[in-house]
Amino acid sequence: MTEPPVSSVLPDDAGQALLVGRLWDPVTGGPRVVALSGDSAVDLTGLAGTVSELLELPDPATAVRAALLDPAAVLQRWAAADVVAASLAGDTARPHLLAPVDLQVIKACGVTFVDSMIERVIEERCAGDAGRAAEMRERVGKALGGSIAAVRPGSAEAAEAKRVLIAEGLWSQYLEVGIGPDPEVFTKAPVLSSVGLGAGIGIPAFSSWNNPEPELVLVATSCGEVVGATLGNDVNLRDVEGRSALLLGKAKDNNASSALGPLIRLFDGDFTLDTLRGEEILLRVEGRDGYLLEGRNTLARISRPFEELAAATRGRHHQYPDGFALFTGTLFAPTQDRDEPGQGFTHKHGDVVTIRSRHLGALVNRVGAAEELPEWTFGLRQLFAYLEEQHQMEQRQVQE
Repeated sequence: MTEPPVSSVLPDDAGQALLVGRLWDPVTGGPRVVALSGDSAVDLTGLAGTVSELLELPDPATAVRAALLDPAAVLQRWAAADVVAASLAGDTARPHLLAPVDLQVIKACGVTFVDSMIERVIEERCAGDAGRAAEMRERVGKALGGSIAAVRPGSAEAAEAKRVLIAEGLWSQYLEVGIGPDPEVFTKAPVLSSVGLGAGIGIPAFSSWNNPEPELVLVATSCGEVVGATLGNDVNLRDVEGRSALLLGKAKDNNASSALGPLIRLFDGDFTLDTLRGEEILLRVEGRDGYLLEGRNTLARISRPFEELAAATRGRHHQYPDGFALFTGTLFAPTQDRDEPGQGFTHKHGDVVTIRSRHLGALVNRVGAAEELPEWTFGLRQLFAYLEEQHQMEQRQVQE
């Protein structure tokens, strides 16, 4: 089988993109901070031991560019084609990409698009029963119409919409965070638990109605400054969350339920936060059964600005000394039937999920049982032990 080219996962303008992330090095038995440069994945661990540390530099983009031009700063190189091929093949015995963040807390915003907000209302009204979704979708759609799409969250118009919906018996906690003054912000996954390009994403056995959530993920420093972005899959269990919003943790945080990658694109030159305001994130789900699902997440339709979401995450009310990665929500909630009419979409094991955008590349993962995928075993203690071991090794080499 022909190995996939590096270009299959890179941004359209990869030659101008400043891409950083993490690579698992089987030789040293740990993660290395890397930047993509030409046909190589370049080891920048000499510049920063973690991606979090790298992003805390006064000007990360300038520091990375300078390191790439300094042979003394580059500890080693790997062929990018080999790394991408190993990642997509799930070959953990070879150098492969990991989720591109490490010490950052993984946060997420929900209900930031009107379409997905309405789907959350439907989940709630169905109490997690997929069989009732079609009927409820029609009922809610007739009641809400399209007028709510133009309502600015937290505005006087939103308050009036809330009053009307309560009077009609259709108010929901999802509408509260969708058009109310405060966005939903929750912790998606523990530090270091996210998986990267080519890894399996986990659906636990207790879920029978679930879907991918293709999202833009903002990457911010400890000061809350957004310095780059990547793609993410905020895997969701619709049946679990639909039973009760208090089960959000059970619906969102499971083994391999947070996927990020392929790399972080740092803001640099013409690539800024404004570039992403009109970005389109494409979703493709290919099943072993020949099933194909395609969707589009158009960020121009997000109901709250990126700055508002970041400010709701980090401020005087909460700090993140190692920075944070922020899922910004999804427009796409698949409703197309996969098997029985009226049952909608749900994942099957073996589904290949591709999330792609013009400026960020492609994140590709395969769906599996959360209970059968590799367990998360490399945590903070293991990372600190690895970094200390590498430091001591470097000290011995200097003394020799």
